[in-house]
Amino acid sequence: VEDEFAAAQSLERLLKSIDENIHVIAILQNVDESIAWFSTNDMPDVVFMDIHLADGNSFSIFRSIDIRCPIIFITAYDQYALKAFEVNSIDYLLKPIGKKSLEKALDKLKNFPSINHNSELIAQLMQNINQVNKTRRKSFLIPVKDKLIPVSSDEIAYVYSRNKKAEITCFNTRNYTMDVSLDDFLKQLDPDLFFRANRQFIISHRAVTDLSLWFDGKFSVNLSVPSPERIIVSRARSAEFKKWYMKTDD
Repeated sequence: VEDEFAAAQSLERLLKSIDENIHVIAILQNVDESIAWFSTNDMPDVVFMDIHLADGNSFSIFRSIDIRCPIIFITAYDQYALKAFEVNSIDYLLKPIGKKSLEKALDKLKNFPSINHNSELIAQLMQNINQVNKTRRKSFLIPVKDKLIPVSSDEIAYVYSRNKKAEITCFNTRNYTMDVSLDDFLKQLDPDLFFRANRQFIISHRAVTDLSLWFDGKFSVNLSVPSPERIIVSRARSAEFKKWYMKTDD
């Protein structure tokens, strides 16, 4: 279940390179199509399922139908969200998918017991993710000399990593520095509003003005606020960025 057809084809090629006997019987691109397919077909041996689809969250599928087979989730969540998956016997693959991680998931699948309780596991997974979501902050108290300055997350245009610290630039062009890594700072932000563009930048959805084509399938993100260097999104992350940027409220 993957709304990016190229990503689905790439996964199929990876699977075939690991085991040529693997047969992909369907590629489903949205929630409605998935519900219709699982309602009228026998259950497969395993389902690879992207969490974020063009027409909504893939968890919506489980509200309509009980999928009684192992599920391996595909997610672009950063490390802070992975604990939500680790407490369940459902595996996950973090985008971009690597061959080694896929091999490990398939090895786990071989020892995976027959299950008839995905609905319970999904409910627990959603509860854990919701608990993780509570750690997101709407504002920060940033130490500046002998003061603590409140900064709303809505004010943040981008965050830049320099010397293992987070340099925050606001829409009013004010700058602040926090003694925290970009990874740790990202954990506290809403992933619908902020995106990890590369190792140096977290960018706000509101700050993006347009995109410029770059080399080798990459592109440059242009912001409404000046940045210390060009913000390049890799080819591997470009599809995920476009999905994030084009996302609308449900």
